[in-house]
Amino acid sequence: RKRWVLGVVFGLSLVYFLTSTFKQEERTVRDRNLLQVQEHEQPIVWKVKFSSGNSSQLSNQCRNSVQGKLLITDELGYICERKDLLVNGCCNVNVPSTKLYSCDSCLPNGCCSVYEYCVSCCLQPSKQHLLERFLNRAAIAFQNLFMAVEDHFELCLAKCRTSSQSVQHENTYRDPIAKYCYGEYPPELLPV
Repeated sequence: RKRWVLGVVFGLSLVYFLTSTFKQEERTVRDRNLLQVQEHEQPIVWKVKFSSGNSSQLSNQCRNSVQGKLLITDELGYICERKDLLVNGCCNVNVPSTKLYSCDSCLPNGCCSVYEYCVSCCLQPSKQHLLERFLNRAAIAFQNLFMAVEDHFELCLAKCRTSSQSVQHENTYRDPIAKYCYGEYPPELLPV
């Protein structure tokens, strides 16, 4: 009688193990196929025509770069001091220090020393062609990363973050001053 009970328990455990394994494999294949389909079906939505309007209206909500201790960039391309950020998430355009599409800390190669300036500069409508070229040339791994973004603002947030392209030897920046890049190519390698 004990052998019979152990046999039933073993049989049920084996069935459970096999069904779990097959379900996991199905999910993995489905996720892989979903990534391949999304890669080509969901193009970037470019927000070239920004409606600047009156940003001080509370009905006009903005996403912003959030992380800056002193500076913030909103999705309209304005950069301002954190204290000048309105409750709706937009920079107060009536403050003289607020700038639109500012590239103050950026070099001609598209690398900047301040993350928020990188995002603001990247949001310039004139940068759309450069970003489209980058997306078309991106390696498959980067395409999956950048195709997950839904619009120009999210692309600039992702592109300006430091990545493996910003470092050499895995532990030093290629350019320790201008390490936030929206340009097509990474910064030049420093001499060893």
